[in-house]
Amino acid sequence: MTSEEKQLLLKDLCERLPYGIKFSFGCFNNNYEAKGVDLIVTDDGEWEYVVTAKGIIPVEIKYIRYYLRPLSSMTDEEIKELNDIEPSAIVYGFSSEIIRIVDDTNGLGIKLAQTVRVIDWLNAHYFDYRGLIDMGLALEAPEGMYNF
Repeated sequence: MTSEEKQLLLKDLCERLPYGIKFSFGCFNNNYEAKGVDLIVTDDGEWEYVVTAKGIIPVEIKYIRYYLRPLSSMTDEEIKELNDIEPSAIVYGFSSEIIRIVDDTNGLGIKLAQTVRVIDWLNAHYFDYRGLIDMGLALEAPEGMYNF
């Protein structure tokens, strides 16, 4: 794993911690809920970020894969909910990594506050808007893993 990939995972994981993101490590047949991220000195004397969870010792971020939902798994109900977040911002289409949003009041773009609300909603619903699944840095969440 490159240092850029580690930084991307760290940034994304920290944004999702308040929502109870689940992860796996090792043989990928386990799952834990991330409780925090810490910086420790490893046995090699290097500083590494680790993920903490109940019942296990801290795991270096490079060994975990957390579970995310592909954007393509968004239901019609979720699309409506996303559109209701900011009435003037209309989500009108998405692909694996792109959500198109337009401000229907003037068609010139959306305000930063609108974007933040959309990103917060995507994080809370565990959507992979960064393409981490395709990069092999995250696992596709099994259906029903995150029930709302």
